[in-house]
Amino acid sequence: MFSPSAFAPCLALLLSLVLALGTLIGGAIPPAWAEFQGVDYTLTNQNGQDFSGQQLAQTSFAGAQGRGARFAGADLHGAILTQAAFPNADFSGADLSDVLMDKVDFSGANFHNAVLRGVIASGSSFSGADVTGADFSDALIDRADQRALCRDASGTNPTTGVDTRLSLNCG
Repeated sequence: MFSPSAFAPCLALLLSLVLALGTLIGGAIPPAWAEFQGVDYTLTNQNGQDFSGQQLAQTSFAGAQGRGARFAGADLHGAILTQAAFPNADFSGADLSDVLMDKVDFSGANFHNAVLRGVIASGSSFSGADVTGADFSDALIDRADQRALCRDASGTNPTTGVDTRLSLNCG
């Protein structure tokens, strides 16, 4: 029986082999492949892992489990977190701009001073999340989540200088 979680490591190995073979034969890595930024964490268990301060731009955490994972100060811009679960995760000070984070469980997560500009977070849950000082400018968030976040939103993002309540369009 095919297991989707077994596919990700196989894909990473295959990509590595193709890159190595391409370098040996052609002498250069095609530009599109050279931009590959890191490991594919799709459908993996990252519960409690520490990614603090790491360069994770355009990395995929689609369908991943990340309860209590730490991403403090990490660069995740352009990453894919679709249908993942990051309850009680720490994204404080992280750059999450332009992240696709639809249908993600962020309940109890810490987004203190994080940059979430241009995120697509439809169908995600931010129940009990700390968004003090977070910048949600141009973010696509469900109306119910936006209202709930506005109840406790406060502060100004130290990186962008944008007021959290203003970025969430709180009335």
